[in-house]
Amino acid sequence: MTTDLLTRVLPLYGLPADTPLSLLNRSENETWRAGDLILRLHRQGYHTRAEIASELDWLTALQDLPGLRAVRPVAGQEGMVTQIDGRFVVGFARIAGQELQPGDDLSRWFAPLGEITARLHLQSRGWTPPSGFTRKRWDVDTILGPQPHWGDWRQAPGLDAQGMALLERATALLSQDLQAYGTGPKVFGLIHADLRLANLMVDDQGLTAIDFDDCGFGWWVYDLASALSFIETDPRLPHLIARWCEGYARIAPLSAEDRAMIPAMILLRRVLLTAWLATRADSDTGRALGGPAYTLGTLRLAEDYLANGLARFRV
Repeated sequence: MTTDLLTRVLPLYGLPADTPLSLLNRSENETWRAGDLILRLHRQGYHTRAEIASELDWLTALQDLPGLRAVRPVAGQEGMVTQIDGRFVVGFARIAGQELQPGDDLSRWFAPLGEITARLHLQSRGWTPPSGFTRKRWDVDTILGPQPHWGDWRQAPGLDAQGMALLERATALLSQDLQAYGTGPKVFGLIHADLRLANLMVDDQGLTAIDFDDCGFGWWVYDLASALSFIETDPRLPHLIARWCEGYARIAPLSAEDRAMIPAMILLRRVLLTAWLATRADSDTGRALGGPAYTLGTLRLAEDYLANGLARFRV
């Protein structure tokens, strides 16, 4: 059992073996609380040890960066990554506050989120990773290609032949638009890649970015699309996008070309999540948000992308 495994891990982080464990979330991985320590038990077969160590290298480099608060990794006796029974475990310092929620006043937080994202990107652009640094790429091939990281959208629940044909046309156009945008250093680099609401903690000091488990190499503006995960059909989206862009532009340039790609990134992220929910039905997120209704929302976005390029999301 998971709790038995983690009980054996606790002494490696200086905690008594009888420290109470409570499950916080089961998504891509399992996240557990043990006193003031947060433990992440990695899903088998997703990240290599080198990839996990690289995530923590970046997180370590982000600590104490002015204007940015990010979760702090905690080393155990084996270093930053603990391996037990073939499973990888990492530790983080507990963070005050609550996860940002869809029902919160998101307009208040999206400009600060834009600022945080810009600071992440500026650090990433100027940082020299250590030797051996390796993280996944998030691009056309790894999201929409034949061997996508998060599964094939064609397996989405409730997807019939008509819907599949629609998404085939939309993703073909999307791929074309993304390839034209390119992956040069002005538009593509090391990003968080999953800055959705559940990965943002809020308290009276502001926002803290957590869960860098999917950080990798992708389009800078994709980090905006990830912040809109699971709320893509919320009527507040145009305003939230404008607020994010406003905050981002205070810290770093956001070109007209970048802004023009926001609708494409939103559809790309939605298709990626549609595939992920189909392969992670056992997760808390999958049970809460997955199923045919989510697939139907994806089809509506795809239809609008083909019709008008998701014009309502342009800024």
